[in-house]
Amino acid sequence: MTYIVDGFIGAFKILSSFDQEIYSIIGLSIFVSFTSTLISAIFGIIFGILLGLNDFKGKNIIVRCMYSFMALPPVVVGLFVAIFISRRGPLGSLQLMFTPTAMVVAQTLLITPIISGLVYNATRTYGNQISEVCMSLGGTWWNRMVLVFFELKKSIAVAITTGFGRGISEVGAVMIVGGNIKGHTRVMTTFIAMNNSMGNYEQSIAMGLVLIGIAIVTNSVIHRLTGEEL
Repeated sequence: MTYIVDGFIGAFKILSSFDQEIYSIIGLSIFVSFTSTLISAIFGIIFGILLGLNDFKGKNIIVRCMYSFMALPPVVVGLFVAIFISRRGPLGSLQLMFTPTAMVVAQTLLITPIISGLVYNATRTYGNQISEVCMSLGGTWWNRMVLVFFELKKSIAVAITTGFGRGISEVGAVMIVGGNIKGHTRVMTTFIAMNNSMGNYEQSIAMGLVLIGIAIVTNSVIHRLTGEEL
């Protein structure tokens, strides 16, 4: 029990020391997760709303695939991305392996199905009613999309928060395509995993506290933006 208490005390000392390496790791983690969440939100929200408002042949297959992709194992995603961007892969000439860009790509593939799936569920439940009201008032297709977006902003905010949480807490995919290179691709989760295996609990606890803090801040910001209880 003592070493746990000592770990927390050491963690607060590390965070209060404003160590450059620690805060560069935090900054890279936020950058990678924020970028991948932003890209995923753009595609996921549009795709989820369109899928929820329209019926067409083969829709069931697409929905089942989307739900399946929501539970994609991160290491599998990391493996496929690594195969494509490795030196012998079809995108090897871009030299993306072991770069933050590769980590963004892997996280985007993980987050997009989550956001689109959650937005689709909300649109399927409430979207048609909102759409019918808009059409009865003479609204265009674009007006319908915008109205559904704003009426479902709470559900969309939850979807984005969930996606960001998945991204910033992800280990397997970023470890495979990023390589956990010090000063280049090391992020909070790979830092925690590495220090835990080495028995450096103070370092691991410090990063864990930062992750919890980011989760609280993210939810607070989303709450403020939507102006509603989440």
